[in-house]
Amino acid sequence: MSAKQSPLKRRPPPGLMPKSGVSYRRSRHLVSYWVGEDLVFRNYATGADVTATPLASELLHFFDRWRSANDLFSEMRQFSRPSLRQVLATLVKHSLLERSDRPQSPAEKAMKSWSSWNPEAGFLHFSTKDVAYEPDEAKVDRFLRWRLRTSPLPPRVKRYPGNFSLPLPEPVPNGEFFKVLLARRTWRRFSKRVLELPALSALLGLTFGVQQCLDLGKLGTVSLKTSPSGGARHPIEAYVLARRTEGIAPGLYHYQADAHRLSLLKRGATSRNIVRYLAGQTWFGHASALVLMTAAFARTEWDYPYARSYRAVLLEAGHVCQTFCLVATALGLAPFCTDALADSLIERDLGIDGVTESVLYAAGVGTRPPGVEWAPAPESEVEPRRFSPRREPVGIR
Repeated sequence: MSAKQSPLKRRPPPGLMPKSGVSYRRSRHLVSYWVGEDLVFRNYATGADVTATPLASELLHFFDRWRSANDLFSEMRQFSRPSLRQVLATLVKHSLLERSDRPQSPAEKAMKSWSSWNPEAGFLHFSTKDVAYEPDEAKVDRFLRWRLRTSPLPPRVKRYPGNFSLPLPEPVPNGEFFKVLLARRTWRRFSKRVLELPALSALLGLTFGVQQCLDLGKLGTVSLKTSPSGGARHPIEAYVLARRTEGIAPGLYHYQADAHRLSLLKRGATSRNIVRYLAGQTWFGHASALVLMTAAFARTEWDYPYARSYRAVLLEAGHVCQTFCLVATALGLAPFCTDALADSLIERDLGIDGVTESVLYAAGVGTRPPGVEWAPAPESEVEPRRFSPRREPVGIR
């Protein structure tokens, strides 16, 4: 409903926190959209959402500043007070409304760092965190069979039949780089040999390490690495879960890119940690090390304060991950990568808030099984599938 159609008058800008009594104000991080016949209201900072009637838009519009429940009762006399109180309680429960007598959630506070990117980038990023994965392989198999029956597979490649086409000479893979490029595969089986320390050192240094610094005067010093980054801001950070690595005690470490050092964050690392971090993908559990890639968004946002720049951060994670896989392949190791992550679990263990710094991607490495030149699949491998949670409806009687 537009402002002209609304029966409620446009309100002045949000006021100051009330001095006494309980008041309410809508969250600054709300998005609404239709899913079939349901109108969904989502707080992308907290991840909470509800379905409601369009009238909820009027209620949320009314609370554009701190207002009391009595103010609402006076404005919406056509509804019973118990009904309005119930709706207020539900909207507060799902963080669509804030209460003046309760502290603001840490996620809402931290979201100020996304102010120049919101709502577009914030909604995309935080609405795709902590999705539910189906661990039952039989259910996933049935889902894929259903998809084949109800929807044809998309074309494997794109063609322009009937258009003039020019045949190109076959690429000649001369040199080691071409061999490495063609040999890169995603590995899901690993040997029991430990990962040698020089190999991990080379892998981290050539992928994430600062190769050179460039003085930009008043704009400070920027880092040059082996992968490109917008404005040389390099928002990607690397954390290593070392499980079976020579000379390194099992644990969770942060890689310091400019000093080429590992800082211990948490002792202990097992196959179970890897599987839990990677949404139940058991075939990766026997890897020697897992690298968790996060983004420190402020580095990019400072230079590029518009929502499209969020794309650049995702692209850069992809650049870095491919470099990781190619370096691992050149070292004769068995790399893999995945974005099926238990986001909040990882961020909790890393000690980051998930807003100003958030996990994006994971890459791992192990030693290759003896006598194997190709990346074999495990006996049973089904990628985890995402399923949407049910939403709680909100009604006004």
